[in-house]
Amino acid sequence: MAAVNNAPSAQKNRPVVVIDAGHGGSDPGKIGIDGTLEKDINLQITMKLKKYLEASDVDVVLTRDDDNGLYSAKDNRKKMADMNRRCDIINKTKPALTVSIHQNSYHQEEISGGQVFYYKKSEKGKKLAETIQERFDFLLGDKNTRLAKPNDNYYLLLHVRTPIVIVECGFLTNSRESKLLNDEDYQDRVAWTIHMGIMSYLNNN
Repeated sequence: MAAVNNAPSAQKNRPVVVIDAGHGGSDPGKIGIDGTLEKDINLQITMKLKKYLEASDVDVVLTRDDDNGLYSAKDNRKKMADMNRRCDIINKTKPALTVSIHQNSYHQEEISGGQVFYYKKSEKGKKLAETIQERFDFLLGDKNTRLAKPNDNYYLLLHVRTPIVIVECGFLTNSRESKLLNDEDYQDRVAWTIHMGIMSYLNNN
């Protein structure tokens, strides 16, 4: 099981944010056109995002900080155990918000862009998603025509009790975007983009 950060002893008036690096361990997530594993990109962006948030006086909790999944060897249903553990960490932390970092895929290679998902019945989740999505549009320019999208079947969105969004940073099945997502400077820009969206939300809610 991954080493998980305990909830920090938050200073008064400092918000707490959970960053969830999707997948990990035996679960690679999406596998890119060039063999890139989603779980690796998720963690790399997560660690950069953590750095930016902490520099902005935000206390950060990670669901994982290494390549281990959140399950034990004795778990028969490792994926379900992993998802339940993530939800437990988030719900016990009671953060101001949670961002789950992921990468996308599609059967048509030309599809690209970043997109943010939220639980369709959560007004706060919708606001957070739209705020981060707007920042993605600044990063990617006019070619990113995606909108923040409601969802009612993603496990995390259904079982987390505080505002949460899933950020799909790009498509690993698009050769250009997969190459970018493997580039440390671009990962840094993505992390900064998400950070700016989070800070905008925190400062206005």
